[in-house]
Amino acid sequence: HPPSHIIFTPGFPEISAMKTALVIASIAASASAFAPAKHGASVARTAASKADLEVIAEKANPIVKFYDPLNLAEADFYGMGNEATIGFLRQSEIKHGRIAMFAFVGYIVQSNFVFPWPQTLAGAPHPSVELSPEAQWDAVPVGAKWQIFAVISALELWDECGGGYLPHYTKGRKPGQYPSFGKFRDAVHPVLDLYDPFGFNKNMSEETKERRLIAEINNGRLAQLGIFGFLAADAVPGSVPLLSGIAKGYSGNPMIPFEGQFSYFDYIGGPN
Repeated sequence: HPPSHIIFTPGFPEISAMKTALVIASIAASASAFAPAKHGASVARTAASKADLEVIAEKANPIVKFYDPLNLAEADFYGMGNEATIGFLRQSEIKHGRIAMFAFVGYIVQSNFVFPWPQTLAGAPHPSVELSPEAQWDAVPVGAKWQIFAVISALELWDECGGGYLPHYTKGRKPGQYPSFGKFRDAVHPVLDLYDPFGFNKNMSEETKERRLIAEINNGRLAQLGIFGFLAADAVPGSVPLLSGIAKGYSGNPMIPFEGQFSYFDYIGGPN
């Protein structure tokens, strides 16, 4: 999800970009309301029907309740069935909400704080807060950006393969559940789990988990609106009246993470 990561990863030092990105991803995933299941444990199907979505929707917003103008709750993506499609959509919403929450908070931090350590091995400082967060990302060296995206890709791959023990989220895994690094720890290298690495929430009740997940969904939805509000205010002056006094103009494209630094067209003979 490049657009979100563009916002919350300003000029990290190249030498520590990979570690920093992993820490960010770790904190982001800690918002999950579900601790990883024990290896080999069965995973109950969750929200596998439209009726389940209607229940969740009413808990999340008793006023709006269930709202599905595109009728996605009855869709069948790629012929994998309606239950799998719902699993895919729920996983997607929770993941986008988590990234948006970090993007929103990261945008605020970037607008007011400069990291005190050097950005590069050569000792170059981080971009000034005089720049918008989008412009700060543009100033990150391309090598550091590749390190950040490499770690993000590895985390995505681990999620897709269920850590080697969980079913895929289209086949019964709890929506939003990120797999433990247990198998990686046992076979490769010690590493903390992203969610609840010290086991503080291992005895959390199912009712509390459900309540926290509903809160996370609502917070994620609001954060998605919030971060795009910031982007719109910077790109189009006056488009978000409440932010007019603090918006910093940006003429680039936040949807192009390597703008001016790298393009696939450079390697296939197309336009730059």
